[in-house]
Amino acid sequence: MKLRFDSDLEHQKEAVAAAVNVFEGQNIQQDDCAPIKQSWGGELSSGLQHSELGVANTLRIEEDRILENVQKIQEQDDVVPQSANYLEGGNYKFPNFTIEMETGTGKTYVYLRSIFELNRQYGFKKFIIVVPSVAIREGVLKSLQITKEHFSKIYDQVSYDYFVYNSSKLGQVRQFAAGNAVQIMVINIDAFRGAKDSRIFNQERDGLSGRKPLEFVAASRPILIIDEPQSVDNTPASQEAIQTLNPLCAFRYSATHKNFYHLLYKLDPVKAYDMRLVKRIEVNSVQ
Repeated sequence: MKLRFDSDLEHQKEAVAAAVNVFEGQNIQQDDCAPIKQSWGGELSSGLQHSELGVANTLRIEEDRILENVQKIQEQDDVVPQSANYLEGGNYKFPNFTIEMETGTGKTYVYLRSIFELNRQYGFKKFIIVVPSVAIREGVLKSLQITKEHFSKIYDQVSYDYFVYNSSKLGQVRQFAAGNAVQIMVINIDAFRGAKDSRIFNQERDGLSGRKPLEFVAASRPILIIDEPQSVDNTPASQEAIQTLNPLCAFRYSATHKNFYHLLYKLDPVKAYDMRLVKRIEVNSVQ
C-alpha cells in the first residue's frame, strides 16, 4: 500500500507560512556578504558560514525586522502576542516561536514541510528535531521515510539527508556539520541532557579528531524543531542542554503548550472542530 499526501490543505499551508514568514526579507544564502550583528548571537556571517567543522546557518536580517514579521504574522492569524521580547518568559538566548496544532491535524507533516520551505526560500540547511521519547523519535523517522517521495516531488528533487542520532555512529554527526545538502537530525532529549561527562554527545572522541559531537552540532547553528516542548524542555537541565546546541532559533510544535514564546499560529480544539478537522461526537437526548 502506498500512502498519498495532500499538499493543499489550507490549515497546514497557513501553519507552514507562519513559520517561514518569520524571516521575510532575508534573501537566499550567499557566501560573500558582510556580517550583521545580532543581539542574541553576536556577529554572524551574512551568508553560509564556513569553518573547520563545517557549514552553518546564518541570518542576514536585523532583530527589529524579525519582530516586525512576527507581529505581522500574529495580526494575520488573529493571535494575541504573548511578549514583545525574544528572551521574556524563558532562559533562552535565541529566538523561540510557537505553533499550536490540535492532535490529528498534521503537526509532523507541517514542521517537516516547513524545513523544506525554509531551505527553498532562505537557504537554511541544518535542522534538528528534538523529541521527548523514543516512541516519538521513531514516529518522526517513519514520517521522514514515507514522505520522502512526496517532498522530493514538491521541492524539485531537493537533496537532503536525515538520520536518528546514534552515539555509535558519530560519523553521521560530522556529516551533519560538513554536508552541503539539507541535513535533518532527529534526537531524543535524553541523548544530550544531564551530566556532561555521562553523555557521549558531550565527550571528546577519537573518531571525531578529539572533538565532541556537540562541537560539530553547535558550529552548524541549527534551526531546532521541538516536538512536544512541554515534555522536552520542562526542566532546567533540559533547557540548559538545548542552549548548548547553539541554535539559530527554535520552532515549538504541540497541541498542549505550557509556555508560549511568540505564538505564530493557533489551531486549537474549537477551531479544529469548526473546520471539521477532528471527529465530531453528537449525543441524542432520550426523548
